[in-house]
Amino acid sequence: MSHNNEIDTATGVETTGHDWDGIKELNNPLPRWWLYSFYACIIWAVGYWVVYPAWPTLTGYTKGTLGYSQRAVVASELKAAVAGQSRFRDRIAAQSLADIRKDPELLPFATAGGSASFQTNCAPCHGRGAQGFVSFPNLNDDDWLWGGGLDDIYKTIQFGIRSDHKKTRDVQMPRYGVDKLFTPAQINDAAEYVLSLSSRSSNAEAVTRGATLFKEQCVTCHGDDGRGKIEQGSPNLTDSIWLYGGTKAAVVESISTGRGGAMPAWIDRLDDVTIKSLTIYVHSLGGGK
Repeated sequence: MSHNNEIDTATGVETTGHDWDGIKELNNPLPRWWLYSFYACIIWAVGYWVVYPAWPTLTGYTKGTLGYSQRAVVASELKAAVAGQSRFRDRIAAQSLADIRKDPELLPFATAGGSASFQTNCAPCHGRGAQGFVSFPNLNDDDWLWGGGLDDIYKTIQFGIRSDHKKTRDVQMPRYGVDKLFTPAQINDAAEYVLSLSSRSSNAEAVTRGATLFKEQCVTCHGDDGRGKIEQGSPNLTDSIWLYGGTKAAVVESISTGRGGAMPAWIDRLDDVTIKSLTIYVHSLGGGK
């Protein structure tokens, strides 16, 4: 490395004297505007440290001469937002679900609020689009175990399904296999009959035997035609909508174990305005009746 300064012949700029394998470093100072901007930033930073909260300490942080707090700003904005919404929330609290549905000013507010609450509280089970998953109902279709009317949905959200609330919707299908109520052969025949209700069984003999079992054990909840009963929360077995799957194996499993999925009660977790808004939103998805 050489330390002799010289003028670069190509640029006419003095070199620093540093030379790496024939590559020479030019002595190009930074532009003054850049230096002045850099110095201004330093001065700005020092001023910021003095005026705003900046440095952590053993017991907290420096508060700054202005006493500014982003937390206080957010709290103030939230308070203002709640105050701005209060007139709508008060009307939701006072009106029936049917009246909210008819109110052109209130309906969009309730639907938007219900959508936000759904993403926070319900989407983990039902999906962000309420499309559901195996064992979690699709809320977009028109197949409702406990009814798809506004009051039905409201009650379901309030008290849940097989939850620990005393008013929960709680009807449990017998566990025909687990409790040895049916033999494996009988479970197979019952499954074949259930599949035949949607024209998906080819075992006529098993269907005949299963029909007798169904009449003896299942019509109380599912009805003579297998279309289910809302007051029992029993599914329609004649369509193509299956909460736990419609394959032969899935139907056998349902008969054997009784399934018995659960949904929490929200009445003690969410206020009534939020539950009403959720009801309006779920009803608006397309499947509400």
